[in-house]
Amino acid sequence: MIYKIRIILDAKEDIFRDLEIEASTSMEEFHNAIAQSFGFLGNEMASFYTCDEEWIQDEEIALFDMSDNGSDVKLMNETFLEDVMTEDSPKLIYVYDFLSMWTFFVELADKVEPESGISYPNVLFSFGELPETPPEKNFESKPAHDFDDTYDNYDDLDFDENWN
Repeated sequence: MIYKIRIILDAKEDIFRDLEIEASTSMEEFHNAIAQSFGFLGNEMASFYTCDEEWIQDEEIALFDMSDNGSDVKLMNETFLEDVMTEDSPKLIYVYDFLSMWTFFVELADKVEPESGISYPNVLFSFGELPETPPEKNFESKPAHDFDDTYDNYDDLDFDENWN
């Protein structure tokens, strides 16, 4: 089975690659295909993360186990695309180079039968040029409350300031 996958850089501009790749490919080979399709050397740390429909990150699939005690982290060379990316969970997050944090949204678009004469992985479509530096990330969420108040007046806070 061949997966058609779109990999989108987390940026304001549209920058993406459409790849065809065998479902039985290891996540490490998939990592190499993505890195090459965007022009990276592939020599930096990287991880995939499973996620839900809202792109909320879950389990890590790492290129190397960097823990001191040999934790239970899934490794790319031991994990296969078809075991991670399914029709029920068609999305992944891919982070390349943890110092620069190149972040990509990866989504399964289609499953097709292999065509003779085509070698996989195969870049179907390339749109946009990778910027020289990764897009800036804003990891701060917008506060739910307005904290501009100086709290000079405790009467509005609805608690007993002499509680102890």
